[in-house]
Amino acid sequence: MTTSIIGFPRIGENRELKFNTEKYWRNEITEDELQQFAKDLRLKHWQLIKDAGINGIPSNDFSFFDTTLDTACLFNIIPDAVKQLNLSTLDKYFALARGYQGDKGDIKALPMKKWFNTNYHYLVPQFSKSTDIKLVGDKIFNEYQEAKDTGIQTRPVIVGPFTLLSLSEFKDVQASDFIDDLVKVYQAVFEKLAAQGAEWIQLDEPELVKDVLGDNKILFKTIYDKLLQNKFGLKILIQTYFGDVRDVYNDLINLPIEGIGLDFIEGRKTKELVQSGFPDNKILFAGVVNGKNIWRNHYETTTDLIKSLPAKNIVISTSCSLLHVPFTIENETFPTEIKQHFAYAKEKLRELDDIQTILSGNGQAVESKNKHLFEKPRVKPNKSVHERVAKLTEDSFVRHPSLEERASIQKKEFNLPLLPTTTIGSFPQTREVKKTRAQFRHHEISQEAYDKFIAGHIDEWLKWQEDIGLDVLVHGEFERNDMVEYFGQNLDGYLFSKNGWVQSYGTRGVKPPIIWGDIARNHPITVKWSKYAQSKTDKIVKGMLTGPVTILNWSFPREDISIKDSTIQIALAIQDEVLDLEKNGIKIIQIDEAALREKLPLRKTDWYSEYLDWAVPAFRLVHSKVKPTTQIHTHMCYSEFTDIIPAIQNMDADVISFEASRSNLEILDALQKEHFKLQVGPGVYDIHSPRIPSIEEIKTTIHKILEKVPEQKVWINPDCGLKTRGIHEAKASVENLTTAAKEVREELLIHDRN
Repeated sequence: MTTSIIGFPRIGENRELKFNTEKYWRNEITEDELQQFAKDLRLKHWQLIKDAGINGIPSNDFSFFDTTLDTACLFNIIPDAVKQLNLSTLDKYFALARGYQGDKGDIKALPMKKWFNTNYHYLVPQFSKSTDIKLVGDKIFNEYQEAKDTGIQTRPVIVGPFTLLSLSEFKDVQASDFIDDLVKVYQAVFEKLAAQGAEWIQLDEPELVKDVLGDNKILFKTIYDKLLQNKFGLKILIQTYFGDVRDVYNDLINLPIEGIGLDFIEGRKTKELVQSGFPDNKILFAGVVNGKNIWRNHYETTTDLIKSLPAKNIVISTSCSLLHVPFTIENETFPTEIKQHFAYAKEKLRELDDIQTILSGNGQAVESKNKHLFEKPRVKPNKSVHERVAKLTEDSFVRHPSLEERASIQKKEFNLPLLPTTTIGSFPQTREVKKTRAQFRHHEISQEAYDKFIAGHIDEWLKWQEDIGLDVLVHGEFERNDMVEYFGQNLDGYLFSKNGWVQSYGTRGVKPPIIWGDIARNHPITVKWSKYAQSKTDKIVKGMLTGPVTILNWSFPREDISIKDSTIQIALAIQDEVLDLEKNGIKIIQIDEAALREKLPLRKTDWYSEYLDWAVPAFRLVHSKVKPTTQIHTHMCYSEFTDIIPAIQNMDADVISFEASRSNLEILDALQKEHFKLQVGPGVYDIHSPRIPSIEEIKTTIHKILEKVPEQKVWINPDCGLKTRGIHEAKASVENLTTAAKEVREELLIHDRN
């Protein structure tokens, strides 16, 4: 057997790609310098993978921002306004990713959504009548050639045509309109790669693990019936991940292709499908090493699985790209007894090689050492946590009184104006803020000095919020490094990496904490600074928390208990924090569930039975005991929520804010259709872009919202927190937001008087 991976982390061992790209954005290095750095980084990674003994090495999995955007640019799927910009090809690419505002134009960034059930984000390609599909890029060819020139044969990777169309947006056109043109450009890629000497191409088709029925199945079959008529001698690998392909398995194994990549980690029916039969003339790329979690592979279980498969030709592979795990455990400082349980991307390369060695009959020592890790429980249970969970009843998950009664009570309690304005929570995390937190963490400054610094920032930003007339304020979260890690650091049961960075989008990385044992809270987490901020103003200051589902989904979860059990433990811990905030005079508490959808099964038939039936009650558990005068907010972003509106309503919050600006407020139609009862704050501008929206632009957005949502239920806010923005960008944008809301509010009042 041989080994392969689907993709590798591109950010670098020390996030070098992030820092160099951001230098380019700040005009500190030239485009040539950035391109040379990227080339050197790719060569370093290819050599690392080769040295680890991996046989199948991918290329073109590198990206400056996102591989879906790379594919769109390769095929000229670019809005006309961007094509006309007098910018370099790379800067046009970044304009699509980040937006552009300057003397050469004003461009909004493409919509950004979650990549299936992960915390990675992709840019959404947009098709219209003017879309002219043709092969215009050379990235995939250049990167293949770079590797080849150093003596490394790679397998070029590209987003497959079915997934590309399925993830895109269409204006006045439909996916089927572009089948023939897409087939031509994919075949042009085949032809050019074959001429360069490539042997394989990997077509990533994760969309096949969703419900592929009816028109979707027809689309898939039509594309591949045409595409595979001429492969120009290339071997084709259709690679899937994040689930199983039960709807198209028979279609796949009968296609004239050479390889099929299947996920045996998240694919519940993958083993069953393969055991029903797999053709001898095809290679099974078996995804048996988890590409999304950091726990060591259990070799005995994995080798037993592989031995049970009837496939004649098997390549041992990862379940998905290693993009979703950190680079290497070598840079961590965990004690050996803890460290031995983890495998990051580099270590997973070794696991693949170990499994191959064991299956060849030469890995007895390796297998024995690995088996030792799983012989006894890794941690002792927390008895008090288990007892508390056991005492929960159905009523523990229900808040009283009803939503309607609470709304009436809170309206009198707060006396807020029409279209109340607020922000989502965080303010810019400047270098000074990050440096001071690091100094405190390393004991270089005292608690007193640190507290003085944080208090000073809170005071400054509270005054600014009051001066511009925001209605509900926030303290800015200057004491927090990350909305999940910060809470994890204050909960029992968590471990924290030093360099466990994972790409979320573009240059944005996150460092997911690790759930090591049972979760419990033994002291207040946010009360100190929320209470301080509220004491400095007569306006309401929101308490800011992260919800249990998001804390779980943005952590590396345990594999020895269910994610449901872990989430309920976290919910009880956050419930304690909610009640402490309430006791200390915090009247509005925002419990963010940005990642609610993240672990939603990709097949709709599994949504409730496997996830929503416990994830939504877990959120309710957090706020079920608060008084009716306490208003509960939640926030969601960068996922598609239109199809789970009933579940969101069932969360029983009082107010929900959500990302809407990059998705053209599409969710409003779904809210209207479902007769949504909660108050809503659709984001009126995109905070992930550096461009500053004008007052008129925001007013236009507000009026669009009011066409779909009653004015009494609308809040005005950005679409996410402002921690990643510069101070000027953040202040200018929120000032325009506040002014726009006031002007629309006055228009509505004048209209009512008339």
